[in-house]
Amino acid sequence: MAERHETKQWSVPNSEPLMNHPSIKEAAEWLKQGKTVAFPTETVYGLGADATNEAAVQKIFEAKGRPADNPLIVHVGKVDTVKEYVKEIPSHAWILMNEFWPGPLTIILPSKGVFADNVTAGLETVGIRIPDHPHAIALLTLAAIPVAAPSANRSGKPSPTSSEHVMDDLKGRIHGVLDGGQTGVGVESTVIDCTLDRPMILRPGGVTKEEIEATIGPVDVAPSLLKDDDAPRSPGMKYKHYAPDVPIWIVEGGAENMNKVANELKQQGKHVGFMVSQERAQQLGVEKDLILGERSQLNEMTSRLYDQLRKIDQLNYDIVLAESFSKIGIGVALMNRLERAASKIIE
Repeated sequence: MAERHETKQWSVPNSEPLMNHPSIKEAAEWLKQGKTVAFPTETVYGLGADATNEAAVQKIFEAKGRPADNPLIVHVGKVDTVKEYVKEIPSHAWILMNEFWPGPLTIILPSKGVFADNVTAGLETVGIRIPDHPHAIALLTLAAIPVAAPSANRSGKPSPTSSEHVMDDLKGRIHGVLDGGQTGVGVESTVIDCTLDRPMILRPGGVTKEEIEATIGPVDVAPSLLKDDDAPRSPGMKYKHYAPDVPIWIVEGGAENMNKVANELKQQGKHVGFMVSQERAQQLGVEKDLILGERSQLNEMTSRLYDQLRKIDQLNYDIVLAESFSKIGIGVALMNRLERAASKIIE
């Protein structure tokens, strides 16, 4: 059970110098002391702890209510430090680091064993990244330690894209939150295993398969990101995530099919909501529902997904019908998260 704490909030505007800001220095010092600190990245807010301190990392699992058998991503502030933590960095990994770091790409490499066992979940590999967010870079640089940081939410809930989301889930369960505003990408980093002869994407995210292949050539994709009978090699591979309490049904096909399903549910007395594009909302005559954006703007829709998923439980719906989107580029990550939040897919 998580200890109760008064959760301190540090609000540091981008307009202020970050590297020696007293609030960020204090947050960095707390990480070094073994405390848990949530911080913004370009993807979602992470819940950080010293990745070499097993007791500190355990506080992450207790705060999130998450089983400690899923590996955590380690965040660092500088590329040079990676060599201290891994046995080798293959050439294709170096290329990816140079191209996409700082950025939403986690690279799995063979670990030297310096991290706490509950970071690597008993594996001989570790996922590492440098986040592309000025607050995160300042925090990690000042702390000068590797920081394990899964998303800063209660396990199973949508990942947080604002400090308000973090406080909604974890107030009183963690030591502090560094507020750096709304995140940009809105879904977690892409995870790629570079310990294999041919790298494999284990989780789609902010860097697309197309972008990776344009940099290092063909890569494989994990055949099933939800396969439970193998040890998870990446965060997000083992447990259902992102789900609000209200059921979400993904309805494929056009507006006619969605209307048909909605009408059947309404006849059963259900209050039906819609999570759709602007275009689909117009087709359905929906004005004030969970509208993600224009279909041509997949990046914008992806960045709004978690915020909209969190709004669902604040509304008086029995079921939410969600549109199915193109699995091209960032759309792969969008649909991966939406499918994991859904309880049914209707063709």
